[in-house]
Amino acid sequence: MSAAVPIVITGLGCLCGAGMNLAECLESMFRNERNPHPPLRFSTDHPVSYPVLELRDEFRLPLDDQETVYARTSQLALAAAFEALADAGWDEESLRGKRVGVCIGTTVGCALNCDDFYRAYKDGVDPEMGVIERFLRSNPAAVIARQLKLDGPNQTVVNACSSGTDAIGLGASWLRAGACDIVIAGGADELSRVTYAGFSSLMITDTEACKPFDIKRKGLNLGEGAGMLILESEAVRGAKKARGYMLGYGSACDAYHLTAPRPDGAGLKQAMYEAFAAAEVTPEMISFVNAHGTGTPDNDRVESRVLSEVLPDVPFVSTKGYTGHTLGAAGGIEAVFTVACLRRGELPANIGFSAADPELSGAPVIENTRIDGNIAMSESLAFGGNNAVLILGKGDA
Repeated sequence: MSAAVPIVITGLGCLCGAGMNLAECLESMFRNERNPHPPLRFSTDHPVSYPVLELRDEFRLPLDDQETVYARTSQLALAAAFEALADAGWDEESLRGKRVGVCIGTTVGCALNCDDFYRAYKDGVDPEMGVIERFLRSNPAAVIARQLKLDGPNQTVVNACSSGTDAIGLGASWLRAGACDIVIAGGADELSRVTYAGFSSLMITDTEACKPFDIKRKGLNLGEGAGMLILESEAVRGAKKARGYMLGYGSACDAYHLTAPRPDGAGLKQAMYEAFAAAEVTPEMISFVNAHGTGTPDNDRVESRVLSEVLPDVPFVSTKGYTGHTLGAAGGIEAVFTVACLRRGELPANIGFSAADPELSGAPVIENTRIDGNIAMSESLAFGGNNAVLILGKGDA
């Protein structure tokens, strides 16, 4: 399959701080609502309580009480995958005999986050090994493949905050290489005391609701969730309607700093142009951008500069104001939102934005905004200097 042949997106699934499924997420975002609050699932002795965007409700998987076997990140991945598969008209039985790959991005989900285990070990107690066994069973991509009895390619991508975007790009390459017929691709991550404390120590979290691209932005809010896409070859898709198309993917590393983006944005621009070339589109064809938009001073400055240089006057928005920064899940969630907004023909307001920063070269949409066009871009900027970009197309009418 040619690199320029579009990959069909037949199903979308998402849960995060904005809603427990994609429909709920869209409803709350277009009502311009969010609910950041101090973390409820864990506590710290940090003198400042930073707001986060946790799931609005608890969820239960149809696994006959097996959810206790898996870590929360894998549970989130399964929940979004089940929604996306149902949206695409697939179930475990209908997938029999199909070559189905699974490619999931994560960051928190790759770490053994069990403070009680560590504390017991440090105190000289011989801790129970159940948590270790649970961790070893909880590779997100392997969990989905195991639950659905899939035997296609299987990969968990751990590349900081671009993990979900990279996973979708890699999954699409499997289809183009003929390695499988269907791919479940996206990202998943849970809120964790370890990451909460880590980002607090970096001093890039806001004490209030985050304000991407605003002059008073002070940092990010952490979030949790998962976003999944069902990618299919045209042969398998048949007469099934497309939710959207995965047109192109690009990735490039700044090799500049452990956490900060390169000031001139050279790596992000390289990833953009690589994605344009893969999709065989030009910048003039992009109708909007779902920006990384963390609300940190450096990220928003660099991203705004690149967008103004490469895509001047193209509307952009950061949906992290509604979801928080979900780390390895962000690229998956934002790809889902990008396809959904293309289908809807509308962008939600960039929540939290009230005043432009004269140092930034552009400003996001400040109200729900109608959009024209069939092609959009979703981008991720990660620690370590990695930049990843997806070019996504509008689905069938």
